[in-house]
Amino acid sequence: MKPAPFRYIAASSVEHALSLKAEHGEDARFLAGGQSLIPAMNFRLARPAVLIDINGLAEIAGVTRPPGSEIRIGAVTRYRALERDGDFIKACPLFADALPHIAHPAIRNRGTIGGNLSHADPASELPAVALAMQARMRVRSVRGERELSASEFFVGLLTTAVQTDEMLTEIIFPPPPPGSGSCFMEIARRRGDFALAGVAAVIALDAERRCATVRLALCGVGDTPVDAGAAAACLLGQPCNDKTIAEVAAAVRETVTPSGSVHASAAYQRHIAGVLVGRALKAAHERIGHAA
Repeated sequence: MKPAPFRYIAASSVEHALSLKAEHGEDARFLAGGQSLIPAMNFRLARPAVLIDINGLAEIAGVTRPPGSEIRIGAVTRYRALERDGDFIKACPLFADALPHIAHPAIRNRGTIGGNLSHADPASELPAVALAMQARMRVRSVRGERELSASEFFVGLLTTAVQTDEMLTEIIFPPPPPGSGSCFMEIARRRGDFALAGVAAVIALDAERRCATVRLALCGVGDTPVDAGAAAACLLGQPCNDKTIAEVAAAVRETVTPSGSVHASAAYQRHIAGVLVGRALKAAHERIGHAA
C-alpha cells in the first residue's frame, strides 16, 4: 500500500521543528529514522497531514559523556552510531548488550534512539533498558522543556507522556552504580523479531558482597516495559547466589501478566520471563567479578 497524501517539510532547526508542530498539532508527525512510522503510514494506520523531517538536526544527534558523568544521547542518534562507539559501549554496557537484539543491521543503520523510545512498543528492548538504567527523557516544545523519568515517560501501549506539541530531544543515562554488573537477555521466535520476553538487569554489591542495588525491567510481557523492582526486592541485603536468584525468578513469574499472542501463550511468556530473570541476574553478578 501507499501512504495517504501528506505535506513534507524538512526542519532547519529544533526551534523550526517545534514551531511547525505547534502550528499543525495532531496533524503533524516527526520523521526521524522512519522504521516504525513509514510502515504504519504505508498501511494507513498513521495518516499525518504533515511530516516534519528532523533527520538533519545535528543539535540533537550524537553522544556526550564527560568522564564520570551522565551519558547524554541525542534523540536522532542512530543505533549503528552507538554500536560503533567503543567509548559508549564501555560506559553503557547494558545498553550495548541490548543493541544487537534490535531488529536487523539494515534497520539499525536508519533507526534512531529517540524514535524507538517515542514509539513505545512494549516488546522493544530500549524501553526496558531505559527503565532499568533510570534514564530521563528531555522533551521540548515552544512552551519550554521538561524532563521525565523512564517510569513517567511510558504510560500505555504505544503511548508516552509526550504532549502533542512536544518532541523528545535527549535521553540522559546516569553512570552505572559503583561495583555493579548488568545484562540484557531476550527470547524471540527468530533473531531480530520482537521479544516474547526480555530482561534488563542491574546489580550492585556492597563491601560484604551482598546485594546493595537491584533493578529489573522486562519487555514483551505487558502494555509498557515492566518494572520488576518489587519482585527483586527480596535480593537486597542478601548474597547473590542460586537460591536468592531463584526466589526472584519465582516472584517475577507470579507477578507478570502477559496477554499472550498467536506466537506464545501467556503461561509460556511467564515461564520464560522467570527463566530469563534467573539467567540475567546470574550473568550480571558474574560480570561484577570480572570487572573487579
